[in-house]
Amino acid sequence: MDKQIYALGVGHNTPVFIDIAEQCGYKISGLYHYNDDRTGEIDHGFKILGSFEKLFSESSLRGSNFLLTMGDNTIRAQLIERILQLGGNIPSIIHPTAVISRFAKISPIGVYISAFSHIQADTIIEQGTVILSGVNISHTNHIGKYCFIAGGSTIGAYTTLEDYVFIGQGALSISGKVKTIGNHAYIGARSLLTKSIEANTIVAGSPAKIIKKL
Repeated sequence: MDKQIYALGVGHNTPVFIDIAEQCGYKISGLYHYNDDRTGEIDHGFKILGSFEKLFSESSLRGSNFLLTMGDNTIRAQLIERILQLGGNIPSIIHPTAVISRFAKISPIGVYISAFSHIQADTIIEQGTVILSGVNISHTNHIGKYCFIAGGSTIGAYTTLEDYVFIGQGALSISGKVKTIGNHAYIGARSLLTKSIEANTIVAGSPAKIIKKL
């Protein structure tokens, strides 16, 4: 397999994702920024090759690997879909210190799992989801597409995260109490979830309460 990879996104998260990729043997071929303002600059030792639109002006991306480094779930999803349409490859990248049950099922497309995270048995993780360091995904969970689970969080057993869910740092959902976290729900850092969360809802606190409906 060709271990060259291009990174999309130039920001504070970028070196975090680059670290994961390099630990898995990938070599960064260059960066793409959301616009042309920084084309030609060097960021963290890598050249910014151009904008997203420059990349997508290519007739085909077949044979090239891409790394999506942004935290925004919607932007990441849009970029993944465009890359796939042009034939590009977005490999799932799992840090070597992560513990993944052989009974877990992880999409081969654009899933990133950081250091010291633990994915337990009979859990499914869908396309484009990001799991940062020290996260515990308990058994018998279903994590939907394009979710973002920040460091130190624990998702208790028997929970379905629908698509585009954001889980803040250190959040905890209790096994057997949280059946569903709905599409585009946003869970504040250190929140304690004791019941299901509706779609398009921001919650925070211990126990978590609704802050805002989107």
